[in-house]
Amino acid sequence: MKPDLIIETLQASHNRSAFGCGVPALDRYFREQASQDIKRRVSCCFVAVDRAGAIAGYYTLAASSVPIASLPEDQTKRLPRYPILPAILIGRLAVDARCQGRGIGSALIIDALRRSVQVTSASFALVVDAKDEQAAAFYRRHGFVPLKSRALSLFLPVATALKLFGPEALP
Repeated sequence: MKPDLIIETLQASHNRSAFGCGVPALDRYFREQASQDIKRRVSCCFVAVDRAGAIAGYYTLAASSVPIASLPEDQTKRLPRYPILPAILIGRLAVDARCQGRGIGSALIIDALRRSVQVTSASFALVVDAKDEQAAAFYRRHGFVPLKSRALSLFLPVATALKLFGPEALP
C-alpha cells in the first residue's frame, strides 16, 4: 500500500462528500448507498484514506459465485466439477479524480485479495463486473480474465493472484 494511505473499513466518520471519481453512478453509490448496503450486510466497503483523512478511493466486496461453465477451459482442468464455484465480488472500485494515476486502484485490488484470503470461507476467485471497456482494460492489466459469456465480467483466481502479487502483498 502507498505509505501515505491506509485502507480501512468505511465508517460514519469518513467524509464522503468531497469524493468524486468522474463516474456519477460510482460517486452516487458511495455517498448515498454504501452505508445502507453495509447495514443490510449486502456488501462491505473499504476506503483508502490519506493522512489528512481525505478519501482517495474505495471498493466493495460481497459474496458471489461463478458458474463453472462460464470459465475458460484452461481454468477448469484442475477444478472440481461443481456447477458453481464460490467467489468474492469486487462490486465497485473507484479512485478520486485528484488521485488517479498514482497506483491507488492497484493497491485497492491487492487489499481486496488480501481480505479475500483472510476470510474463513473458501473462495475460488475475485470477480468484477466492469462498467465499461476502459474499466475492463484496467482489470485485464491486473490479470483478470473475461468470463466466456460476458466480456465485461472478469475473474482472477485467488491462486493466480497470489502468484502474480506474491506473498509480500499479504500480511
